[in-house]
Amino acid sequence: MFIIGYLFILVCILISVAFVTLLERKVLGYIQLRKGPNKLGFMGLLQPFADGLKLFLKEQTYPFMSNFIIYYLSPVFMLMLSFIMWSLYPFLVNMYSFNYGFLFFMCCTGVGVYGVMLSGWSSNSNYSLLGGLRAVAQTISYEVSMALIMLCFLIFTFGFSFFGFYYYQSFMWFMFMSIPLFFCWLSSCLAETNRSPFDFAEGESELVSGFNVEYSSGGFAFIFLSEYMNIIFMSMLSVILFLGCDLDSLMFYFKLVMIIFWFIWVRGTLPRFRYDKLMYLTWKLFLPLSLNSLLLFMGLLLCHLMGN
Repeated sequence: MFIIGYLFILVCILISVAFVTLLERKVLGYIQLRKGPNKLGFMGLLQPFADGLKLFLKEQTYPFMSNFIIYYLSPVFMLMLSFIMWSLYPFLVNMYSFNYGFLFFMCCTGVGVYGVMLSGWSSNSNYSLLGGLRAVAQTISYEVSMALIMLCFLIFTFGFSFFGFYYYQSFMWFMFMSIPLFFCWLSSCLAETNRSPFDFAEGESELVSGFNVEYSSGGFAFIFLSEYMNIIFMSMLSVILFLGCDLDSLMFYFKLVMIIFWFIWVRGTLPRFRYDKLMYLTWKLFLPLSLNSLLLFMGLLLCHLMGN
């Protein structure tokens, strides 16, 4: 049952990635006063499958001076890591249970940096190396504040499991406990997934396409799939942590789609940040705020326990 459930989730995620890319192209099209994909199939519904087919049928090219084995395996590693992260999906039926889901998530996001770094370095291109270094610095910086924000709310659930959020948010969403932390979390999600306005790893004006500039065909498709799977996963995590975690209702998936739509909306609206401001934002604003919130929540919990 475990294997069947996990494979079912992976198939659903791959299909959802296809339609999230279509949603993104349609929404960005309407933001820019054009139609977006609308020719292939009914209203362009088959466009993502045509794009996927084109990518996988193209010739795989690779730089002559690249470190070939690492260059070839890095996208596979990134995709496998995204697949593994989806094992954290909290099944309500008795499939499998992660009592330390938070720690497993932090391990996976920490290791995810290596995929970006190795794919940037192994191409042996200055542009991809610079893009990889930018992405690694950005991801490591925002992981700190992200972990502290999660810890603030794990205090309320008395454990590292994501199931606690399902039980403890039945009367009030955790978003209302601290709205500033919710907005800090959303910004950290943007930075963690290298999305606009924090897409410094893919600055077209100076780095062409960032760490994946030398990839084509299947390698590029794997990196692309990994990125969008991470976006959907972070959206799901936002709903679990802050927006009720009502896994047994359709509202859960509606809220999930709303957060994914927000990711796209931000991309179509905001210009790219300056890199020093990006670092200033996390170290000077998010980190002190999350640390102080953690101390405040710990103090409140201690007062409650002493009162009892």
